[in-house]
Amino acid sequence: MLPRDDAPAEPAPEPLSARIVVCSSCRGPDGADARPRPGERLAAAAAQAAAGTGVRVSAVECLGNCKRRLSAAVLSQTGWSYVFGDLSDESGPDLVLGARLLSEAADGIMPWRGRPDCLKRGLVARIPPASILDET
Repeated sequence: MLPRDDAPAEPAPEPLSARIVVCSSCRGPDGADARPRPGERLAAAAAQAAAGTGVRVSAVECLGNCKRRLSAAVLSQTGWSYVFGDLSDESGPDLVLGARLLSEAADGIMPWRGRPDCLKRGLVARIPPASILDET
């Protein structure tokens, strides 16, 4: 059923507190420089999976995690942030799920339970929020 012209539009979801940053310069295992690179494809897949969810996706040139190939980070303003490697260019929906899990976590830590396997095996670093340093 199509919406009527006079029906109110659905509001856009509020941005979640976690966002995804994908290394767009990541190359595949063969090291080829062909475009689009696997990192660019991962960024596009994450952006497509995030459409309408409130999760924001950005691409950056390099996350400096080249030994772990395809890399992305799930960043949080108020909680912990996470860096992942060994992803595939099809891991976009998993990154979105991770961002949603982190945004909904009351303690600011992405829960292990419910986390996609690639975000369990591919964990490179967990970074505390800057505010934790103010407490010490």
